[in-house]
Amino acid sequence: MTSPASDPLLTPFSIGPLRLRNRIVSTSHEPAYTDDGMPADRYRRYHVEKAKGGLGLTMIGGSAIVARDSPAAFGNIDLSTDDVVPWLRKLSDEVHALDTKVMIQVTHLGARSSNFTGDWLPLVSSSRYREPAHRSFAKEAEDWDIDRIIADYADAARRVADAGLDGLELQHWGHLMDAFVSPWLNHRDDEYGGSLENRLRFPLRLIDAVRAAVPEDFVVGVRMSMDQLREDGLSSDDAIAILQEYVEHGVAFVSITGGRIESDRALAQSIPGMGTPSAPFLELCRKVRSEVSIPVLHATRIADVPTARYAVDDGCVDLIGMTRAQIADPYLVKKMAEGREDDIRPCVGANACLDAIYVSGSAHCIHNPATGREATLPQSVRSLGPAPRSRRVVVVGAGPAGLEAARVCGVRGHDVTLLEASDTHGGQVAIAARSDRRRDLIGIVDWRLQQVRKNGVDVRFNVLADEETVLSYAPDVVIVATGGMPDTEICEGSEHVLDVWDVMTSPVTAGQRVLVYDDHGFYPAVDAVERLVRGGAEVVYATPERTLAVDVGSMNSPAYLTVMAEHGVQTRLTERLLAVEETDSGLQATLRSEYADTDAVLEVDAVVVDHGTTPNDELYWGLRDGSRNHGAIDHDAFVDPLGALRVGELSGASARQDTVGTAGPQEATAAAVAGSEAAAAGPEAAGGSVLTLVEGERAEAPELRDGYALFRVGDATTSRNVHAAILDALRIGLLV
Repeated sequence: MTSPASDPLLTPFSIGPLRLRNRIVSTSHEPAYTDDGMPADRYRRYHVEKAKGGLGLTMIGGSAIVARDSPAAFGNIDLSTDDVVPWLRKLSDEVHALDTKVMIQVTHLGARSSNFTGDWLPLVSSSRYREPAHRSFAKEAEDWDIDRIIADYADAARRVADAGLDGLELQHWGHLMDAFVSPWLNHRDDEYGGSLENRLRFPLRLIDAVRAAVPEDFVVGVRMSMDQLREDGLSSDDAIAILQEYVEHGVAFVSITGGRIESDRALAQSIPGMGTPSAPFLELCRKVRSEVSIPVLHATRIADVPTARYAVDDGCVDLIGMTRAQIADPYLVKKMAEGREDDIRPCVGANACLDAIYVSGSAHCIHNPATGREATLPQSVRSLGPAPRSRRVVVVGAGPAGLEAARVCGVRGHDVTLLEASDTHGGQVAIAARSDRRRDLIGIVDWRLQQVRKNGVDVRFNVLADEETVLSYAPDVVIVATGGMPDTEICEGSEHVLDVWDVMTSPVTAGQRVLVYDDHGFYPAVDAVERLVRGGAEVVYATPERTLAVDVGSMNSPAYLTVMAEHGVQTRLTERLLAVEETDSGLQATLRSEYADTDAVLEVDAVVVDHGTTPNDELYWGLRDGSRNHGAIDHDAFVDPLGALRVGELSGASARQDTVGTAGPQEATAAAVAGSEAAAAGPEAAGGSVLTLVEGERAEAPELRDGYALFRVGDATTSRNVHAAILDALRIGLLV
């Protein structure tokens, strides 16, 4: 392992007059944490946490908009109003206080938005154009549009500089600047179209206006695709020639990407995730860096420290963006500097951070639930210190939820035993990771197993825990994380169907005709389809939804759609599975149209059903009546553990003055988070916090001084996803 003192990633670097403490950057991206277009408290906390984590430069505002006819497409920061300045100032001041620099990405989205949002103004582009991803028709920008937009850019740049940021990045890639420069998008016959000199007229005017609006020491860069990977697009040689013109006009750095973003498929190729090679554009970066005089920044699937280190050390880049990696672990740089690379929570490339924006409204890491929730959850559990009192905790189940609960309780200093029925860890994640495309998911559970062992958890495999087994440990707290089992009982003849686990864990018989029925809309069904067709089966995919795999987002769905197209998978939408019957030649599946109420009968060899899971909750119900709390959880404390702890500190101070006397701050915190002592008087005390139900020693009733508090997390409660399971477990673990 490279020592921190000699690590090329940790060496300082300058962009013109701007000195960065290291080479690691969180590049511009939009997590949709804004509040009515403003980078308010949630947005600020997210970036401040990464500054605490030690990075050199954080870049906010992916596609921050400069004009009213560039309406926000995904929670963008609004730079078209002076109202943004105080919010930017507060963010930049806090980040600067932590010795991290901050920039913002500035853009006019052009056709990459919607005519039917914001002020309902018509979109503009270099020429009339309908971007496939956002589906709105943009008009050809008139001369007054061009003048107005350039002025809007200059005004936005002035606001950014007035707010104390260190620089900005002009978003070229796929937005209005690209639309003027790219010959496949620009079909104008005036002074802004035709020759390269004409096509550059708009972006060069724009750059000049921005440079004139900001101080001399304010850094202006550009993010652009240096190879559009399209026959009628810009090649790397074309892009380098354009960039050299930009440098002459004051552009001080380039953030390099490749490809295009106008469709789901193009975007997924430019921002690749699971099942794709690491760092696909490094050689393109090397070529550009050899031919331009400005620093090169790059961030595309640089998910791990060794790859980032190679990129800098081997001369591919000057600065390395580890954006998704720091969504997974904002303390990545700090852990590197402290020689704790094994503690870095890995980015597994799931792209849930991007897809979640469109599914749930804002970015979420698949296995770091604290990201975006910094007000209520800690990025570093250890920073809270040990729990007020060490407790005997038994966790049942070594899937992602159980491992997370055990990890958090272990870090908090509890005496933790983790029981797992099988001979290995992982639960449903281990099954999902059997897909070649999603094999990196195993990092979610591998990292947690390493962490629970590092924090003193006693891990016991091949233990099928029943009530007697659990109670033999005399636990204070029991956390049931036993997951769920596939639910296939959704039609007549369900005894004849297979579940997706069967497909992922068994050999595929080539030549079989298989119906995959997806009444879940998530990854398991399409993973099963891919495994079946690659094994030589003929597959029909059916779903009652109006689109296939409805909850698989646009970043990951193109890979599955490609496989399905290449292997001729027949898709049947808006059809519900009614019955499966055995016949002399196999199975007969009856599907009914959700709209026409007509039936179709398919002759197949096998039917595979994905309808989520049913809770594996026998242990929970077996333990529930004997528990102090009957499984009850106070949702106020559960949703905001840090708030509960803060309230506890205040109440604890009062208790120390009035009654506690010599109690220390940890005891005071525990007492206050517990809420009123009366809430511990029985199972009906669900109004108290989680700790109320753990704090049996504080109860006046003698019979409550013994026994255990009981909780269940993840799919043992109901069928959800990995993020939800880990979020449950983190919240419970903090409140034990």
